[in-house]
Amino acid sequence: MVRDDATRELILLIEVRGKRGVGYCKSRPDAVKPYQRLLNRPKWSPQGRKPRSKKAIVAAAALEPRTAELPKPTDKVFPGNHIKLFNKILNHKDINLKFDREGKPHTFYSLRHYYISQRLMERADIYALAKNCRTSVEMIQKNYAVHIADILDAAAINTKRARRRNPAAQPAVT
Repeated sequence: MVRDDATRELILLIEVRGKRGVGYCKSRPDAVKPYQRLLNRPKWSPQGRKPRSKKAIVAAAALEPRTAELPKPTDKVFPGNHIKLFNKILNHKDINLKFDREGKPHTFYSLRHYYISQRLMERADIYALAKNCRTSVEMIQKNYAVHIADILDAAAINTKRARRRNPAAQPAVT
């Protein structure tokens, strides 16, 4: 977590590993609170089976209860298989978001697509967005042209400058 110089808001500086090596991107300020909640959540530890016999129950009661251990800065935020966790959330009976309107399954890449689309609709600078998402302006223009069409300012595009007259082309007055 770092304080953004321009906005003075707390954001996440995320290290991203991709096909072009390691790079950095910056989060939105509203991603900080969920991340802080994840950091303050105790680490998961296996609980084991419940004791069945009286002897085992007495032995288990004699053991000291485990204290909750918070994750270290070097621990993974999601230590399990993140794809399985993501699919489990999407397949939850109350949410049912596994598939989009066209029947295609949502993936992590869907979240990237959603982020870029939302930022474009909020009139974010395309160059800065491309840099933050580690892609090119051309790729954003090609894949997200629908969202860009809404933000084009016709008045700025269709302005007419007054023509400058060429002094050599004017007839000489005598």
